[in-house]
Amino acid sequence: MEALPFVAIIFIGLPWIIFHYVTKWKTAATITNDDEVLLEELYQLAKRLDERMDTVERLVASDNADFRPARLQADRDIDNQPLRELDRLLAEKGTRK
Repeated sequence: MEALPFVAIIFIGLPWIIFHYVTKWKTAATITNDDEVLLEELYQLAKRLDERMDTVERLVASDNADFRPARLQADRDIDNQPLRELDRLLAEKGTRK
């Protein structure tokens, strides 16, 4: 009778604790719908801010001939390729919903 609590702890309690934390770890590693919405909003905000920065640099460059913004000089097609790829992936994801 004294061994019954130890058997219960080993065969019921221990697997219960292990499976509980395995489930917690799996759910913590996934992105929720709220996280996806937040990432989409942040991405759109970053795109708008990037466009605004380009506009400000163009305005300053047009007013001052000596001003050479690094962003406009480095704004090459190869630099924008990852952004276009992300836009394409988001568009595909939007059509699947």
